[in-house]
Amino acid sequence: MIQGIGASSGIAIGKAFVLPNWEWEVPDQKIDVSDFAREFERVYEGIRTSKHEIEQIKDELREVVGSEETHIFDAHIAILDDPVFMNEIQGIIQRQYKAAEVAVKEAIDHFVTMFDLLDDDYMKERALDIKDVGNRLLKHLLGVPEVTLPSDTQPFILIAKELSPSQLAHINPEHVLGIVTLAGSTTSHSSIMARALGIPLVVGVEPKLKEPIITGQTIVVDGGAGHVFIDPDEAVIKRYNDLHDKLAEEKKKLQHIADRLSVTPDGKALRLEANISSIKELEIALASGANGVGLFRTEFLYMDRNRFPKEEEQYEVYRSVAEKLSGEPLVIRTLDIGGDKQLDYFELPEEDNPFLGYRAIRISLDRKDLFKTQLRAILRASVFGQVKLMYPLISSVNEVQAANAVLKEAMEELEREGIPYDRGIKVGIMIEVPAAVMIADLLAQEVDFFSIGTNDLVQFTLAVDRMNEEISHLYDPFHPALMRMLIQTVEAAKKYGITVGVCGELAGDLRALPIWLGLDVDEISMSAHSILLVKERLLGTHQKESRLLLQELKACRTSAQVIEKLEAFKNALDTRTANG
Repeated sequence: MIQGIGASSGIAIGKAFVLPNWEWEVPDQKIDVSDFAREFERVYEGIRTSKHEIEQIKDELREVVGSEETHIFDAHIAILDDPVFMNEIQGIIQRQYKAAEVAVKEAIDHFVTMFDLLDDDYMKERALDIKDVGNRLLKHLLGVPEVTLPSDTQPFILIAKELSPSQLAHINPEHVLGIVTLAGSTTSHSSIMARALGIPLVVGVEPKLKEPIITGQTIVVDGGAGHVFIDPDEAVIKRYNDLHDKLAEEKKKLQHIADRLSVTPDGKALRLEANISSIKELEIALASGANGVGLFRTEFLYMDRNRFPKEEEQYEVYRSVAEKLSGEPLVIRTLDIGGDKQLDYFELPEEDNPFLGYRAIRISLDRKDLFKTQLRAILRASVFGQVKLMYPLISSVNEVQAANAVLKEAMEELEREGIPYDRGIKVGIMIEVPAAVMIADLLAQEVDFFSIGTNDLVQFTLAVDRMNEEISHLYDPFHPALMRMLIQTVEAAKKYGITVGVCGELAGDLRALPIWLGLDVDEISMSAHSILLVKERLLGTHQKESRLLLQELKACRTSAQVIEKLEAFKNALDTRTANG
């Protein structure tokens, strides 16, 4: 068994098809000064053809994964339009008297090497984008055919060194059962697209791979656990076939509760909402019976493009989501970039501790022009549904008041322009730093709702970067300190009569459900794929019993004790359910 990184969940079993590297040998070819104009024109023509090809890919892909994910290719077009990239190519042609294809190859290698040397996963992923775009341009300059996937064979497991978005765009999900890449990360464009396509994906297997995978070998992929089996025995194949069938059957069986109200046997209603980044995710959430969207991450509107999105662009997306929800709540979080989320066209300062630095609401309050543009778009969309507005990474009353001041300016502008908006729009904040917890009673007097972002709250409370492999085992969502913070936050919300929800990964953890019921939170928001599982558990869990359990959890001194009690509660519920 090879242990990789699970990037898109699911089970896949089939024959391997190894994708050849999309790269070509380019012999060093010299030219004369009289050839400069011709070589420049070859580059320009190659760029025009490449851009046209990318636009066609966008159009084809939009019907499969939705328009949001196709913004990835805007970044590719931006590279072809980048004067720095073009100047590098022209400089090599003029200074070194080299042919267009040689200059392009050297420019690609230069930028890819430069980005690969940076100790930053995001920038390393941009190196793959540059390689992808550069190789597309090279393909046209060399006049070679593009590597294509088999389309007339049985479905297969795709194996690749790296998988570029351009290559993934041509994948038919009916033909590709799963994907394994030697390199890559869970945050790469390809991983994002694989999840949107619903294809199991394991990345980063190269360090554990002793021999190369060969086309035709039988492969088992577990995209959730990150496991890859090469030519497994019959016992392994049977085990994963059974698991695949079990998961499919469970998913089918759960679908019948999608339309049921999310209410406990003793009458506690708990809204089960979805965290989304795109229209595609919204459709999955609605099919799973989501009671609305508790967290709409707006970052995707800003990423993988060469400029900030205009007000009209944002408005159209927010309006579309609000309309599709048909009156169910839509909580739109304002721009949350910085930390691990960067924009190619917005140069953020280099920081020793970016997660503690210039990010989220801090950027919005510093760049009020960008902030107001987004607020206007959200306000305009608010007349099409139950839209709510949420500020991320709040740590002080001053920040809330400053953000609301910009919101008031945006409202006054719309009033003067005669543009309608919901004058009673609800405004909330994310509770994700310890400072916000400690002044939750003060913040509750400034806003209409809280949403507890457990991912960052755990990280900041325990001073643990969960992406750091050396200390990720210390990332502990059941630490007694977090229990106390949850209790304090909910109590402050209840005291001042505002609603409170949870939107981090812990919201979708089945073990944590009695915590939310015991605390009497109003809603929990999670990945669309978790909603039916949580609803099934909710329908059999009593709030009264959860409240008694919470009293026991308050007395726990270690996370092991918390987990032990939660597991015992879960097992008792499972036994009761099994016995009818």
